[in-house]
Formats: sequence, structure tokens, C-alpha cells
Amino acid sequence: MEIRVNGEIRHWERSVTVRELLEGLGIRPETVVVELNLRIVARERVDEEMIAEGDSLEIIRLVGGG
Repeated sequence: MEIRVNGEIRHWERSVTVRELLEGLGIRPETVVVELNLRIVARERVDEEMIAEGDSLEIIRLVGGG
């Protein structure tokens, strides 16, 4: 399937959850905020929210500091 991640087209073998996609990209889900089709995915839903053909995601890293 074809999806867009941070503006870049990606090809994925099958439908996955947001958590599975993040882990496949080497990203720890607790360190980012995910916007799926212009909607923020609640942290407690990353295991349930499915990504489908044509979806668009923005992955925003949380950075601490001062």
C-alpha cells in the first residue's frame, strides 16, 4: 500500500496500526505525536488506529530542553 509520511511517499506491505508503522520506522511511539489525515491520534489509540491505502501522516518529535 502507498501512504505519505511527513510529505514523503512510502510503500508498506500491508495495513498496520500506527504503533506498528512507528516501530517499523524505528521510532518509539511515546516520543512522538502522530497526525493521521489531519487528526491527532490519541496516545491510547496508537495500538488500535489502522493506517490504510492513501493515508497521510505527520510524525512530530517531542523535544525537551530550555
